[in-house]
Amino acid sequence: MTRRLAEVAKKVGVSEATVSRVLNGKPGVSAATRQSVLSALDVLGYERPTQLRGERARLVGLVLPELQNPIFPALAEVIGGALAQLGLTPVLCTQTKGGVSEADYVELLLQQQVSGVVFAGGLFAQSDAPHDHYRLLADRNIPVVLVNAAIEHLGLPGVSCDDAVAVQQAWRHLASLGHERIGLVLGPGDHVPSARKLAAAREIAGELPDEHVARAMFSIEGGHAAAAKLIDRGITGFICASDPIALGVVRAARRKGLDVPSRISVVGYDDSALMNCTEPPLTTVRQPIESMGRAVVELLNAQIGGTVVAAEELLFEPELVVRGSTAQAPRN
Repeated sequence: MTRRLAEVAKKVGVSEATVSRVLNGKPGVSAATRQSVLSALDVLGYERPTQLRGERARLVGLVLPELQNPIFPALAEVIGGALAQLGLTPVLCTQTKGGVSEADYVELLLQQQVSGVVFAGGLFAQSDAPHDHYRLLADRNIPVVLVNAAIEHLGLPGVSCDDAVAVQQAWRHLASLGHERIGLVLGPGDHVPSARKLAAAREIAGELPDEHVARAMFSIEGGHAAAAKLIDRGITGFICASDPIALGVVRAARRKGLDVPSRISVVGYDDSALMNCTEPPLTTVRQPIESMGRAVVELLNAQIGGTVVAAEELLFEPELVVRGSTAQAPRN
């Protein structure tokens, strides 16, 4: 007990006597300090006293598919900062191959009596993936917000960047540079944001041959493998579903002895960290991460406060950022 008091007091920055007053339900402690002590208990893995166990912890699960793509750490930073301002503590849950699954994380978060969960780039965006853990959260009335496009029947609120507008901006940019053979490197076939991008490309192109579309894992290696095929089919302008994929396209072009951008033009998606430092600096479509992250936390906090939030998707406008990876189409 003494060790627990000392660890929690150190974590919160208060005296052991203050922690003791909170744990014993005594008055004389501010609401903010009380919540900080309870959150510290949860974070450190200590059980709450019996009389306090009925309350939800001031913890929010933040479930991410990976951290290698810089867009996810950036999103976590924005969401985490906004949660902290509300006295909520983010619990980062990152998936790894062969590691803990989304469903496993949900079970762990439910054991911690979390106040809510934010999912970014998860299985909700894949129509062929399992989705029972989302329904479990809904059945328990746990507030949930999804970041980026989800399959339709989940019935959960979400915040997304407008995939259709992103492709329109990228396509028109490449077309204005004279590119006639434009190709797409997208995520898996059941990935909803990629499906939206493909639908937008087909609408703006009028006709888009299947051989101008390649599927890839969201990585440099995936982009490299997919782009190699499209380059052999004569594609000169690439629209990619992520910045790492776009960097893979650049690498594939160079391996074939083709210069970027004089022979091959590449447009990424996200404008994640350091894309202005690549060689060449990457032209990309920027997701408004700051605005999206704040909207996510507002939606979640409203639910935590008891407000009924419509199961709708808020769409945010992307922005084309032109740098050095796009140029006039080659003449021959």
